[in-house]
Amino acid sequence: FYREVKQLKFTKQNIIKSPLNYVGGKYKLLPQLLPLFPNDINRFIDLFAGGCNVGVNVKANHIICNDIESNVIGLMNYFKNHSSNEIIKQIEDIIHKYGFTETSKFGYAYYGCNSSDGVAKVNKEPYLKLREDYNNGKRSPIMFYTMLIFAFNNQIRFNDKGEFNMPVNKRDFNDKIRKNLIQFVDKLKEIKITFTNKDFSVINPNKLNEKDFVYCDPPYLITVAAYNERNGWNEEKEMRLLNLLDELNDNGIKFGLSNVLIHKGKRNEILINWSKKYNVIHINNTYKNSNYQTNKRNNKESLEVYICNYKIN
Repeated sequence: FYREVKQLKFTKQNIIKSPLNYVGGKYKLLPQLLPLFPNDINRFIDLFAGGCNVGVNVKANHIICNDIESNVIGLMNYFKNHSSNEIIKQIEDIIHKYGFTETSKFGYAYYGCNSSDGVAKVNKEPYLKLREDYNNGKRSPIMFYTMLIFAFNNQIRFNDKGEFNMPVNKRDFNDKIRKNLIQFVDKLKEIKITFTNKDFSVINPNKLNEKDFVYCDPPYLITVAAYNERNGWNEEKEMRLLNLLDELNDNGIKFGLSNVLIHKGKRNEILINWSKKYNVIHINNTYKNSNYQTNKRNNKESLEVYICNYKIN
């Protein structure tokens, strides 16, 4: 129920990486995904933008990145409206205020640590203080992002009370994170991009045309991610999204959907049955090569796919 596409036009060397680390983020898959998108896109609409890895790299006249996570969209708008120099300065001010490590300047030995073990023990107390201040209402987009830098794996997670609850990271604001941030923020100044904070269902197919393209990378029904714990994706939301995509198709609007059909022995029968109406292309999520041997598939592997309603050149 799928086919393979081996055409690759992009390399990681010309792809911008998001400064946010989302589970399931598409940065590593972009060399496979971007060549599958339609040519000559007017408006590119990403309904589940997350860290905006896709949106910041796609070629379109106008890019619209939407996500239901208000903290992320607020941060993206902040990045869009401030220079990278200003943002770096504000991050460094928070680092100095709370007393975080700066291994890019002083190294690990300065803090009695090594690169392998990291600086989690040193940064635990300042991180918990920053997290406490953030959860107690001293919130700002740049405070949110600085907290992510020092959060475990740089990931986002809120509990049922809306409190950020990730533990401390073993790394700090190193040169790699700084470089990714600067490249991302600077790229936002070069493209026409809009960030919105709405439910995916608000999109109106009647206000789109054949030059527009809607991309969806929703939470996966048969997998679990930390950012999806509070308001989990369920079958009702899955069906609402698939019905919306059908409506887009009926209106002659191109769409693309990233998802998994099989994961660790689980099968998404809803998606498998629905996808039979459209083009289903296997995406190689092992990143090793573009071939997939079906006879070697086992219960531990995932079948990641790209589903679209248009012919791929």
